[in-house]
Amino acid sequence: MPDKHCDTLIIGAGAAGLMAGIQAARRGRRVLILEKMDRPGRKLLITGKGRCNVTNCCTVEEFMGNVLTNRRFLYSCLNALNPYEVMGFFEECGIPLKVERGERVFPVSDHASDIVDALVQQAKDSGCRITQACAHSLLLEADEEGRSRVCGVVTEDGQEIRSDAIIVATGGKSYPMTGSTGDGYRLARQAGHRVTPLRPSLIPIVCEEKLCRDMMGLSLKNVTLTVVDTASGKEVFSELGEMLFTHFGVSGPLVLSASCHMQPDKDGSLSRYRLYIDWKPALSEQQLDARILRDFEQFINKDFINSLGLLLPKKSIQIIAGLSGIPFETKINQITKAQRTALIQVMKAMPLTPKAFRPIEEAIVTAGGVDVAQVNPKTMESKLVDGLYFAGEVLDVDGYTGGFNLQIAFSTGFAAGTYC
Repeated sequence: MPDKHCDTLIIGAGAAGLMAGIQAARRGRRVLILEKMDRPGRKLLITGKGRCNVTNCCTVEEFMGNVLTNRRFLYSCLNALNPYEVMGFFEECGIPLKVERGERVFPVSDHASDIVDALVQQAKDSGCRITQACAHSLLLEADEEGRSRVCGVVTEDGQEIRSDAIIVATGGKSYPMTGSTGDGYRLARQAGHRVTPLRPSLIPIVCEEKLCRDMMGLSLKNVTLTVVDTASGKEVFSELGEMLFTHFGVSGPLVLSASCHMQPDKDGSLSRYRLYIDWKPALSEQQLDARILRDFEQFINKDFINSLGLLLPKKSIQIIAGLSGIPFETKINQITKAQRTALIQVMKAMPLTPKAFRPIEEAIVTAGGVDVAQVNPKTMESKLVDGLYFAGEVLDVDGYTGGFNLQIAFSTGFAAGTYC
């Protein structure tokens, strides 16, 4: 069991908690980090498909355009620790980085474990103690004026640990097997904080169509995904990128970003939306028609179903051919202009019907959380309880996929560690 007293107690050894610990310990604080899992950084290990998208190589102004919720709250902490400084931090730790498409930053090794190991080593080198324990509740006391102050925690096994400052960096509710089971929301509510409704963000989408299962495992690059709200007729999202067909529907970077712009009905349904995939966004309909005609010339005596191999991935050919309405056995020299137009329309806007998001436990990020109106944006300290701080995903702040959420964790953790 850890010592019964410290200057700063941090609950959660993820990205935010470890960065907070490093900063606080460098200021001379005696830091104890509680982590309920058997090792720190469990969620970090699976981010970016195990490669860890550390941050996004962009200015603070560009970064703000990729924050979905409460972006103004982040100005101060992002200016205190910006993406370039996070990159510098890891390179000083001996972890070379690289910048990929979309300015996403990864370790050159493509191993998330390198990032976790660097954070843990820096925390230990700075003087942090990390121990396996779970905080059950906060210890609160009132001063002479009746203002509440935190003075420690009670662990799940009944031990009391006293501390002058506590940083809650427990993560959200997504990927509970990594330790993110919503503990921080319970602690926040105990301290009198509002917790805004939790919902999945950056989450795969379940679709009605069986064709998704038929194309399961097919990864598309350089396609455009568009989302239309049929209730208003408005296009709510449209971007070029990568996506993936799965046994339940669609996933991948484009889908995760699109999910942020879709609000389920009260029953969780997404049925008012339609998804459209443009398989050839670099070509206009006229250009695509010319390309199809060139391909047809090479297969002039073949059946239609055998003419699309140069144009489409093998797994998609039967699906798109079927959606075009052209009989598979139609000879190429018999295909009419109207039939070509039907094929082009499918390829430029293949429709999918979303049913629902996957469970919140599968979300990359939990949207919602501790209401930032009750948190000081410069220090991350509670406005209700002295000595209580929040950092990372537990806060009601989130961004797009691309390293933005990890940067938020690092910057809010750094701020909390600076002022605790």
